Amino acid sequence: MARTLRIVLWSVFGAAALFLLGGAAWLLSLPQDVAAIAAPPVPQEETRATLEALKPPKRQRPLVAIIGINDATETTDYLMPYGILRRAGVADVMALATGPGPVTLYPALKVAPQATTAEFDTAHPEGADYVIVPAMSRDDDPAALRWIRDQAAKGAIIIGVCAGAKVVAAAGLLDGRRATTHWHYLDELREKHPAIRYVADRRLVVDRGVATTTGISASMPMSLTLIEAIAGRERAEEVARDLGLADWDLRHASEAFKFTRSFATTAIGNTAAFWNREQLGLELAPNANEVALALVADAWSRTYRSRAVTFAASADGETSLVGIRILPDQIATDWTQARALPAMGGLKPADALDRALSAIESRYGSRTADFVALQLEYPRQDNDR
Repeated sequence: MARTLRIVLWSVFGAAALFLLGGAAWLLSLPQDVAAIAAPPVPQEETRATLEALKPPKRQRPLVAIIGINDATETTDYLMPYGILRRAGVADVMALATGPGPVTLYPALKVAPQATTAEFDTAHPEGADYVIVPAMSRDDDPAALRWIRDQAAKGAIIIGVCAGAKVVAAAGLLDGRRATTHWHYLDELREKHPAIRYVADRRLVVDRGVATTTGISASMPMSLTLIEAIAGRERAEEVARDLGLADWDLRHASEAFKFTRSFATTAIGNTAAFWNREQLGLELAPNANEVALALVADAWSRTYRSRAVTFAASADGETSLVGIRILPDQIATDWTQARALPAMGGLKPADALDRALSAIESRYGSRTADFVALQLEYPRQDNDR
């Protein structure tokens, strides 16, 4: 969801302009909040069909490629599938970039990819089994679209994570297919690609070799579903415990995530308090859990009051728990204590996100914590996870 903050910011400015021009009625027309909505159950037959559709199409031990563009690719869309699938040990997983050099993730972190798409093609001319497409700063990057189409033609299953569905759609792979995406981009996706058949109340939708997910937090259940399709339920359950998830499935309450008056006014208020913006330091440690790191840095960078800034003693950064090098924003050995984010230690990723949202609530209030959770499409009081 690389452009979420930017697009929401324009929405905020638009809302403020409408208000100043006498358009307060528009703001008042929005629902104040969305009541808790239970996700409808998913028939077992549909779950079995989804797993069958995600079976490895080529290799017994599949090859997973996660593509990013160098200038801005969504943080958790890129790092969560990488970290979860590598940790599972059921596939070979590579983090790619369309060009040489680091990938700047948005809204936080920077990483050194393991290969370019051209280098991947040279090493694996037969293509990947799965290609995971995160949200990107632009949906029409020519190199990314060309490579995604080429991988689909070679028989790879294409998985658009969150607003990565817009990139997959721009590649021409969603017309006539069932699909979903992040709630904020749904109208845009359907307007630009009216042949898409939107499916509500599902975190993950698979149709003829192309899969799409809802918002950022769906990367966890998506990755676990993929692990289950590759290696069975028992292995997926083991990885889920490592993530701090008691359970997962395809259920999703789509109506619980929408543009509300509380969301708009929180965005306006936090944006207006520009003099009170904070840079919060997050120290890079060796062997850090990249999934937890991505979730925490992402959450703190979506408050409109703060941005997570990574620091390390060397520009070389640190290698994460499962082998991706994370590069610092700043070279430093310490950070002002009042503006330093606590070390995550051995926290499981789901627990790290819950703790981050609780800390955001303590620092900026419950409306800001809810505002962040809605951007992440994450149910805070989660009976649905």
